[in-house]
Amino acid sequence: MPKRAALSNPGMFDLGVSHLDAAGVPPLVFGGVDTHADTHTVAAVSHLGVMLGNASFPATAGGYRQLYCWLAAHGSLIRVGVEGTGSYGAGLAAALTERGVELVEVNRPNRVIRRARGKSDPIDAEAAARAALNGVATAVPKARTSVVEAIRVILVARRGAVQARTAAINTLHHMIITAPRQLRDQLQPLTRRHQIAVCSGLRSTDITSPTRATKLALRRLACRINHLTAEISDATKDITALVRGHAPQLLAEVGVGALSAAQLLITAGDNPDRMTSPAGFAALCGTTPIPVSSGKTNRHRLNRGGDRQANCALHTIINSRLRYHPETQAYAAKRTAARKTERDIRRSLKRYLARRLFTLILNPNQAAEISPRPLDRP
Repeated sequence: MPKRAALSNPGMFDLGVSHLDAAGVPPLVFGGVDTHADTHTVAAVSHLGVMLGNASFPATAGGYRQLYCWLAAHGSLIRVGVEGTGSYGAGLAAALTERGVELVEVNRPNRVIRRARGKSDPIDAEAAARAALNGVATAVPKARTSVVEAIRVILVARRGAVQARTAAINTLHHMIITAPRQLRDQLQPLTRRHQIAVCSGLRSTDITSPTRATKLALRRLACRINHLTAEISDATKDITALVRGHAPQLLAEVGVGALSAAQLLITAGDNPDRMTSPAGFAALCGTTPIPVSSGKTNRHRLNRGGDRQANCALHTIINSRLRYHPETQAYAAKRTAARKTERDIRRSLKRYLARRLFTLILNPNQAAEISPRPLDRP
């Protein structure tokens, strides 16, 4: 049995005994979990807000089972709030979901609360439990059991390869600038692609001189770039195949490529129905309009929250539609004539596009039924 944190009532820990209220009825229990890499701290509160206890368990399959049994021993388990269901809490969330437990995603306590109450794992776990009890936490965690999760892991690996390739190209560029004069004069006039091709063919066995050592370093950098380029290409092909098989209706939209569609599917998750309306998806993408009206001024501004990767995908799609989509071009011209700024126009387009694409994700066959009229709204 793992070492446990101090309980608010040590006598209540016996896993074989349910805790009864004054009428002899087991209480309704709401749990909260503060997740970490090695341990998870859990707290339980009753439906009356009474703190029932807290404990810590290892972040292992056995620990997940013990955590569930500990919560269930306090009464009828109703709901559990978990921090970080997409990171340290992913394993626990999957284990509790398999047992039929209702889960909600809990955000970290804000700084005002932490400044007033302090910071510890039991305090954060209790705050998560009370958020689940009070209905403050309502977001259903993403499921990670279908094709969208496969798309996510491949896209994450591809994004890392892109970053590594960019770093290698920048290193190659700066090394050419500082290379010995003869080598620099040979490589600097070439295009970036030709520089990589020439550098990959450089040979040097004696590395005692700066010129020969630089040739060896440039060759290794060029080989690294070529390897990462092949990895990125393979990942792109895999993502395209998965998106085409899972959501071909997205690729049929003007300006929506495989990578943009993949990111929007990841943001929606394997269970997009957890969001009750397209407005929820728009908020998740950071495209909901924020009112900044005062007096005679009546306007909205960009939302700087939400999933910024999804917002970037929408921005990329909007750029393409502004160039190739007549309806989008006509709308932009109309709003420009009404003296709207480019930022306001893009905000409205992102909001409309988030609604349209989310409806396509939920109902692939309703593309023709989605009206373009919301373009005229803020």
